[in-house]
Amino acid sequence: MTAASGLTQHTGYWMRMVSNAVSQEFARKVSGEDVTVAEWSFMRILYDLEPTPPSILAEKMGMTKGAISKLGERLVAKGLVERTESDADKRAHSLSLTPIGRAKIPVLASLADNNDAEFFGVLTTEEHTTLDRILKVLAERRELKATPVD
Repeated sequence: MTAASGLTQHTGYWMRMVSNAVSQEFARKVSGEDVTVAEWSFMRILYDLEPTPPSILAEKMGMTKGAISKLGERLVAKGLVERTESDADKRAHSLSLTPIGRAKIPVLASLADNNDAEFFGVLTTEEHTTLDRILKVLAERRELKATPVD
């Protein structure tokens, strides 16, 4: 019989363990504001770019136009995002945050900051800086561009 490596011998195992814990706790926190992590990510990107066509959001988030449309529809239904038709092309439209959606961004950002502090506050400043640097290098070298939403 061939020897098989153990689960805990894999870096991916440890990354997934931490990622799941961080993500699940953050999802719980933002659900109290009636948004999902995907909706928060969409809103946060829109906050800096609005008004923005869905195609640009899809490109920025590394998602399909269909996925962006679904997220946009959910946020429009919640009154957090509004759709504006183009004067030049009635088939084209842009998305922007409503005043309620815009006001939610600092609240949600604070939840993200607190979630990070809770999980990574056990690290020294040097350890945290090193972890961030290594993760950013991995993302860059693997050409990972999609916004993590799950």
